[in-house]
Amino acid sequence: MGTFSIWHWLIVLVIVLLLFGRDRIPKLAGDLAKGIKEFKSGMKEEQTAKAKTVDEPPQTIEGSATPADGEAAKDQTVNRV
Repeated sequence: MGTFSIWHWLIVLVIVLLLFGRDRIPKLAGDLAKGIKEFKSGMKEEQTAKAKTVDEPPQTIEGSATPADGEAAKDQTVNRV
């Protein structure tokens, strides 16, 4: 009872053929392959988009500068007040 024999698989194949027909099975397989290709291309586009965002330096907002040391930060704080 643990594994399927060749007869089990043949019965399943006959049932599938009766349900879907000979013409529809290749169409279903083609649609499945097309879906897999689209999924892979979408994943590839997402990875290239992530690579582009990692390569680009972060953009700063106008008027906000990042000080090189703590003293410059104090000067900016005093100037803003």
